[in-house]
Amino acid sequence: MSVTIEQATPADIAELRQLYYAVYGPHYPTALGTDPAEMSRLIQDPFTLWLVARRTGAAKSGGLVGSAAIHSEPGSRLGRLEGLAVHPDQRGSGLAGQLTEELCARMLNPGRLDSVYATVRTVSAGPQRVVSRNGFRPMGILPNAVDLDCRESLALYARHSPGVLDRRVPVGEVPAPLLPLLRNVERSLGISYADARPTAPLPAPPEAPDVTLEMVEAPAFVRRRFHDRFPDAAQWFYPLHTPNVLLVPDDGDFEVYAYLNRTGKYCALVAGHPDPAAAAGYLEPITRALTRAGAGYVEALVPLAHHGALSAFLAQDFIPSALYPAMRPEGDGFHDYVVLTRTTEHIDFRGVVVEKPLQPYLDSYVSAWASTHLPAVTAPEVAP
Repeated sequence: MSVTIEQATPADIAELRQLYYAVYGPHYPTALGTDPAEMSRLIQDPFTLWLVARRTGAAKSGGLVGSAAIHSEPGSRLGRLEGLAVHPDQRGSGLAGQLTEELCARMLNPGRLDSVYATVRTVSAGPQRVVSRNGFRPMGILPNAVDLDCRESLALYARHSPGVLDRRVPVGEVPAPLLPLLRNVERSLGISYADARPTAPLPAPPEAPDVTLEMVEAPAFVRRRFHDRFPDAAQWFYPLHTPNVLLVPDDGDFEVYAYLNRTGKYCALVAGHPDPAAAAGYLEPITRALTRAGAGYVEALVPLAHHGALSAFLAQDFIPSALYPAMRPEGDGFHDYVVLTRTTEHIDFRGVVVEKPLQPYLDSYVSAWASTHLPAVTAPEVAP
């Protein structure tokens, strides 16, 4: 069977929803495949390229067999590959790779974006092979990252435009627990962190006093206030995530903006005001509040050069799970970022399938988790 790949139009929305249901069932956690209004907005968004695959010569109704998009934002040169879906009848046909390569050819090769990332399911090897064959490289694993019909772990992959990795800004020191992650990325991407000296994490911030956090769940209000507070996207922890909840203490000393996905039961910390340090001592109550709201998984994105912020997250049992080299441009160079994660739910890796390039990331995560959560074992004393 031959297919044509073309740009999606609003007339495709009904078929797209049927496709995502056929692939993911009723548990797909993003609006891209479920919310007609958001789908229409993205299809017409000049910073999003959404492609569909259709049987050649088929009528509009019933002819759609594949879909994928790369989403970016105004002022950003970072894109996210999302919504990759191929009808079950067409699995193994190579269609997923065709869609992925066509998207990257249009968005990366002309220099519109510096890099594109994807979070890939690990329930089978297929998704990892698709992105790997299309130039993406593994950069970490995100345990318990999303709830579909059960908790699933995702893998983080990225593909960079030519020359971008050569313009990374060097980092002089990093917290020592990040070293295994850096070594994995060196092998995966062929870059070097030889100048990054591992040092002990900074002492944990003073224990925060008892604080009552109010969670404001008014997406339109939170979005307006967020853009008022952060007109410069460089101050965000996480690009491509528009916050929909706001956490504030009674005294209003700080504000934490987050994206909470109740369907997928995960949360991304997006930014802190007046600066991240103001909330550093309150990461524990912040995480507890998000957990009570249904987030079994919380993640944050922190610059590799911010030793203090990384130390604060490590002190609150966040695990360094992935590293994104050359993620954000600044001046003539690019800065690396670390994905730190924390899950309050049982992690079960028995159903995880990892290809050989991803295996070192799973191993280093397990080691980091054990050193954080398991007591140190000392050798028994031997009687003389």
